[in-house]
Order: sequence, then structure tokens, then C-alpha cells
Amino acid sequence: MPQPLARIIEQLKREPSRTGSIVITVFGDAIVPRGGSVWLGTLLEFFKAIDIDSGVVRTAMSRLAADGWLERDKVGRNSFYRLAGKGRQTFDAATRHIYDPQPSEWTGRFELLLIGNGEDRDAAREALKNAGFGNPLPGVWVAPSGVPIPEEAASAIRLEVFAEDDSGRRLLSESWPLHRTADAYLKFMKTFEPLRAWVGRRDRLSEIDAFTARILLIHHYRRVVLRDPLLPTALLPADWPGRAARKLCGEIYRGVLPASEQWLDRNATNPAGPLPAAGQELARRFGPS
Repeated sequence: MPQPLARIIEQLKREPSRTGSIVITVFGDAIVPRGGSVWLGTLLEFFKAIDIDSGVVRTAMSRLAADGWLERDKVGRNSFYRLAGKGRQTFDAATRHIYDPQPSEWTGRFELLLIGNGEDRDAAREALKNAGFGNPLPGVWVAPSGVPIPEEAASAIRLEVFAEDDSGRRLLSESWPLHRTADAYLKFMKTFEPLRAWVGRRDRLSEIDAFTARILLIHHYRRVVLRDPLLPTALLPADWPGRAARKLCGEIYRGVLPASEQWLDRNATNPAGPLPAAGQELARRFGPS
């Protein structure tokens, strides 16, 4: 295993357990594009590569199933898992945020949502936060015009407001802690820059190392980018690190993708046998902005 990847794994082991979050990353990034269902043994083989015990993985899978994130199918003595409705909806909402080109133009308009005190308030707040909305005041949520509004907030009062650049930046500073997001992007780049240098060398990563690098890359990147409102360029500092972080993530991702897919070809199965090939949407990830 290349030293940069080994260091990332060691760093992961020093953090609080994130096994369940990594499972969701595996499904969203690698399994959904290839049919959505995978054998538990495939997952255990991957987690073995990052030194996470099978008992810890099984416990995480059971919790995710109990919480409505995963569904399990038993075929004989084998267990196969897929994202449940809750997990699939969350991933579908996150897909564009993680992989698609980021916005470059701004119309000068904001979506303003007013959330009441109904029973669905907590679900709406969490969904809006995950969709990139800022929260400048209690019950008030804001995003640049055009950001999709999650279903959980469909009953909110919706307004569209216009703000000149200065007003927009003031609203921005009240709505999003961009300094924290910037720091998280810088930490991400510091962690993965050595891996980019390794991937760019002629030394070929093994298939399992490539798959491991791919999953840990997206696991770390999505933790930052899903809290980033992806504001238009006009509202961001000239030295905003989100652009460099996306470029770094895309270069590594495209570099490890072929070998990581070969690992899935050789090791991953669903109830019908080997996983089907991924569609073109996989090749389009991290395309040009």
C-alpha cells in the first residue's frame, strides 16, 4: 500500500468511528451506479483493507438497516444490501452537490424560505442544511436562486429577493460560516495532496488500493462539500479553496477510477452474480466546470 494512503487510513483510525458513514459512501459512490445491491462479503473485504473489524461493520450495517438507510435481502446464508428509500433520497440529493460542475454565474437573487413550528420542522431544517441553505435567523433559510428545495421543506413560505453585491455578501456572512468551510477544504487538500502525487506516478496502484483511495477520498470530500452552499463565484473570496479542493478531488478520482472499477468487477456480487457495468454517469463525474 502506498505510504500516502496508509497515512490517511491511520488518521481515520484516530477519529471517532465513522464506519456507518463510510458504508453510505461505498453505496452512493460505487454500488448505486452498478445496480444498487451488493453482497455483505464484498463490503467486509473492503473494510478489511482499512483494518476495520468485521464485527464493527456488521454492527454498523444492522444500525443502518434499523434506521431505514439500508435494506437487507437474504439468499440462502448470504446477505445482500441496498440503499433503502431514505438512503437513496439522501444520496440522490447529494450527487449533484458532490460530482457536478459548480455554479459560476449569479443572478443577484436569493431564495428565502420561512419555516414554521410544525411537526415537520426538524426534518425540514436538516434537509435544508444538507441542501446548502444558510440560516441567518431562526426560521429563515436562504440560498442563491435556483438551488433545488428539498421535499421536506415543500410547505415553507417561499420568497425570492434581490440583493446587490454588498448586500449579498452581508447576507452571506450572516448565513454561512465560510471560514470553517475554507479551513475544512484546506485540511482536505493537505491530507490528499500526497496521494495525488503518488497517483500521478508510473507506479500502478493495486486494484484494492485504488478502490480504497476512491472511497476514502469521497468520504472525506463529501464531509466538506455537503456543508458548502456552493455559492456563485461573485460571492466568494478570490482565494476560495473550494475550487482547488474540487480540482484535486477530481484528479485523484479519475486517476483511481479504472483500477477501482476492476476491483469491483473481480470481487463484487449481487444476488444474480457479478455487478452490472456502470453507466455513463460515472464517467461524467467531476467533469469540467
